[in-house]
Amino acid sequence: MKAAVNENYGPAESIEIKDVARPEIGDEQVLVQVYAAPVTTADWRLRASAFPGGLWLVGRLMMGLFAPRNKVLGVAFSGRVVSVGEKVTGLRMGDAVFGFSGSGAHAEYVAIDADKAITAKPENLGYAEAASLPFGAACALVFLRDIARIEPGWKVLVAGASGGVGSYAVQLARHFGAEVTAITSTGNIDMVRDLGANHVIDYTRDDYAQGSAQYDLIFDAAGVTRYGEAKRVLKKNGIYLPLEFGVKTMFQALWARYVDHKRILLSVSGDSKSDLEILVGLINAGALRGVIDQRFAFADIVAAHQRVETRHARGTVVVTMTPETA
Repeated sequence: MKAAVNENYGPAESIEIKDVARPEIGDEQVLVQVYAAPVTTADWRLRASAFPGGLWLVGRLMMGLFAPRNKVLGVAFSGRVVSVGEKVTGLRMGDAVFGFSGSGAHAEYVAIDADKAITAKPENLGYAEAASLPFGAACALVFLRDIARIEPGWKVLVAGASGGVGSYAVQLARHFGAEVTAITSTGNIDMVRDLGANHVIDYTRDDYAQGSAQYDLIFDAAGVTRYGEAKRVLKKNGIYLPLEFGVKTMFQALWARYVDHKRILLSVSGDSKSDLEILVGLINAGALRGVIDQRFAFADIVAAHQRVETRHARGTVVVTMTPETA
């Protein structure tokens, strides 16, 4: 099969499409023919060893000190089940599915544990739209619902509101009953309003930290704010929730509650079948929709990585395996 192989840490051009062995599945796994897969900020950071905020060594120890342990990136996928292990129940040959792979989805086939984060694709979504959900939408769901414990009536500021996670955070925060202010650039104002933002701050013209509004939650979905400025517009006991953070923010979290009477919550997003099923329900109810920046052919995956690395994608960047699945 064809796969996008990353032998060494480096620029997008270091990725090569090569012939590799098709995965063999175990008794409790399914083999999915990948129709579409996102290229995410996680893929960019793992490919380039671009770990944030002084975490380079930690990242290398986890992912491979001198070269990537996982040569094929791709944290999520959508496609069809083409082989089923003997002990698998609930999934059948031909099922249209989507979910998390952790790695390996930038290939024609990926092997997935059937009891992990894989579920039926929403019927009213194409494969590309479905592929955009697991990373961005599930991350936003977990950070807002489980980590921040968002409540109706909260005033929520979403930074990076037009990106692969932020575009879903705006929709989900509104779904949870919050009053949402989105930070974005001039060209994305109409987009984030259409996603449900009550208010929009154009960062090219205005400094959110100098405004008069006070927020219960600031969710930075793109690593574009700093706590030192964010705390000026946080209410007492308000939450600063950065998706990306480094060593400095870890230390700031230790004293923020006691000195500033604010909270910095640091976490990473998990992945689960139940969260995917919640997203499917929201999609079917019309409360959430897929947001795609650009679709690239699999042969152009280098260009997809380059687009993600600009940090200006409007939604999720997706690669599709054939024109029919775009």
